[in-house]
Amino acid sequence: MTTPNQRFSDAERRGLYRAIHERRDVRSQFLPDRIPADVLTRLLEAAHHAPSVGFMQPWDFIVIESRDVREAVLAMFEQENQKAAERFEGERQTHYRSLKLQGIMESPLNLCITCDRSRGGPHVLGRNSIVDTDLFSTCLAVQNLWLAARAEGIGVGWVSILDQAQLSVALNLPEHVYPLAYLCLGYVSEFLEQPELEAKGWRSRLPLSELVHGDKWGQPRGSGG
Repeated sequence: MTTPNQRFSDAERRGLYRAIHERRDVRSQFLPDRIPADVLTRLLEAAHHAPSVGFMQPWDFIVIESRDVREAVLAMFEQENQKAAERFEGERQTHYRSLKLQGIMESPLNLCITCDRSRGGPHVLGRNSIVDTDLFSTCLAVQNLWLAARAEGIGVGWVSILDQAQLSVALNLPEHVYPLAYLCLGYVSEFLEQPELEAKGWRSRLPLSELVHGDKWGQPRGSGG
């Protein structure tokens, strides 16, 4: 039985699930309004309260407002995006080139969430078998920030079409620090009803019923064993 301080109210639960279902990867709807310092602090605090294997907390946060830095990152994106487009052919390539896949200059703030792969020393509790748990933990910080941002009315876009080695140089990262997520943040004119790639016909959401297995891969739930 739960105690009162463990329960969420109905309104709190609805708010949480609303943030999850209405979170979007934003590219095109950014407004120029600055994010107030106290709001940004709340977002970073939310990210910093993510769970991490061995409580290693491998993340750091690089807040990027410099136009010069953002222009350098945009040039990296354009170079890598050209390479990505060439992997498709015909109408699929035309469709790809029509998509807007970043908001680096339009958003008032960029944020790089990094993973310090040496944090916690050579032997981190829970990391012996799966070395990449530091990266997984940092992804949880990204998700925390993303959901908190949605609750604050702030859009987030993850720019994944970047050469990580070039980005590391541009941000002056130490060798043991990996630039896990380059994000664009800002208030938006709207949050789309659907994910943008779904709305523009790139892919559709898969039915959950096709993705749930019971006990072993390919078995329906409740089938016994």
